[in-house]
Amino acid sequence: MPPVRSVAVLIGSLRKESLTRKVVNAVIKLAPPSLKFEIVEIGQVSLYNQDLENTPPADWVAFRDKVRSADAVLFATPEYNRSVPGSLKNAIDVGSRPKESNAFNGKPGAVISVSPGALAAFGANHHLRQMLVFLNVPAMPQPEAYIGGANKLFDASGNLTDDSTRDFLKSFADSFARWIELILAGRK
Repeated sequence: MPPVRSVAVLIGSLRKESLTRKVVNAVIKLAPPSLKFEIVEIGQVSLYNQDLENTPPADWVAFRDKVRSADAVLFATPEYNRSVPGSLKNAIDVGSRPKESNAFNGKPGAVISVSPGALAAFGANHHLRQMLVFLNVPAMPQPEAYIGGANKLFDASGNLTDDSTRDFLKSFADSFARWIELILAGRK
């Protein structure tokens, strides 16, 4: 049996009834027991300002510590203006600076994008993947996860109701667990 791996989850949508958060909750429920997820809230992470690095704000330190302590990172994002929301970009900036102390460095990652539209936040997904290259986060290449029509996948209580999406998210979570082990085993 593989060891239990901790996964920090960053959700780009701050909305209370976020479709992205609902998808993440479904992934967590469907994931193998070898993954232990912690949603790291990003809404209260203050704006990045390099002038504050000598005495970083407590919220930066707490955020960086949570990411640094995880074995892997799951990035879940909606799409705003063909990119990731500002809250997610800010969290990535805070966690990755200064460059020599990048909290994301070398952590296996995965990206899932969510939208009520048919394009399934394709632009945000790929923009985020581009950022992960610079952060030195080996992002799981397959399966790519674009969840379109997300507003039709959940009941009023936030439970996933679509069987094909459930099967896909289970496969995604299982693949992510294997990806994490592959990357971490390569470091031994």
